[in-house]
Amino acid sequence: MRPVILFDGMCSFCDHSVQFIMKRDPDQFFSFAALQSDVGKALMENYDHPGKTDSLVFIDENGVCYRKSSAALHVAKHLRGMWKLTFIFIIVPKRIRDYMYDQFSKRRYKWFGKKESCKMPTPKEKSRFL
Repeated sequence: MRPVILFDGMCSFCDHSVQFIMKRDPDQFFSFAALQSDVGKALMENYDHPGKTDSLVFIDENGVCYRKSSAALHVAKHLRGMWKLTFIFIIVPKRIRDYMYDQFSKRRYKWFGKKESCKMPTPKEKSRFL
């Protein structure tokens, strides 16, 4: 299974994050899907996360599902460059990491904006989106 990153397709910060990840993933390790898409909703139901979620979700190559700060750190572990080193923060207790994640998440629309619809991928990017 190819690892999948589920993201909030309405969030400008999340869109920029996807672009950031794709630039640091030249081997195309990751696939992407918006949480609001049919694929995103189906995956969330499949992993017992039905209903509304607006956090980052990462399903790794073994089918393990990570959310919030754990998802971000597991994604960073696979990026090229120094970003791999951020995985060291996995030693911080999850409760503390997720608290910080939630504080940022609550303000991301205010700081970065919200979109009415998901960005359409370019033809080159299209194969990476589910």
